[in-house]
Amino acid sequence: MHKENALIEIRIAGLGEGKNEIDFICKATEFNDEQLTEAGFTGDIKASFLVIKSESEIAVTLKTATTAELTCDICLAPVIRELTGVYTIHYVYGAIEEYEDPDDADYHVLDRNAISLDLTEEVRETLMLSLPMKVTCTDNPDCRLFITEKEHERLDDHEKSSWHESLEKLKNKYR
Repeated sequence: MHKENALIEIRIAGLGEGKNEIDFICKATEFNDEQLTEAGFTGDIKASFLVIKSESEIAVTLKTATTAELTCDICLAPVIRELTGVYTIHYVYGAIEEYEDPDDADYHVLDRNAISLDLTEEVRETLMLSLPMKVTCTDNPDCRLFITEKEHERLDDHEKSSWHESLEKLKNKYR
């Protein structure tokens, strides 16, 4: 699990039995990955780890938190979003065949002589998975795709645009 120049690395020898909490702060540019910088991660990236060490395995729950500068998919206005992600991975000592599902990507075999865990790739993947599939701004009412029932009821008749009316007709047609 050790790679040269790991950005986010946890030394196994420094872990005590039971729960260990570790925090890292870094920037997207430190990952040397164009995907992260192109995705809009410009602020500090906080990676928090809850590491539970036992005789047979090390369970790592990582939480990421950062801000991203995105663009609204409808009106192209700049949007700043707080993004969070959570991922749990298990490092087991011994052979993976001893466990129920050897194809489970959340389980990795760990050599008992391993010095550290390189979690750089796991943090990068968690950050990429925290990106929203659809970005819309909340300032422009025409961009808000998902409004609550309360917001929908507050719209006056004169505020309802033609696409609101068309949508209502479709909803009523297929009920």
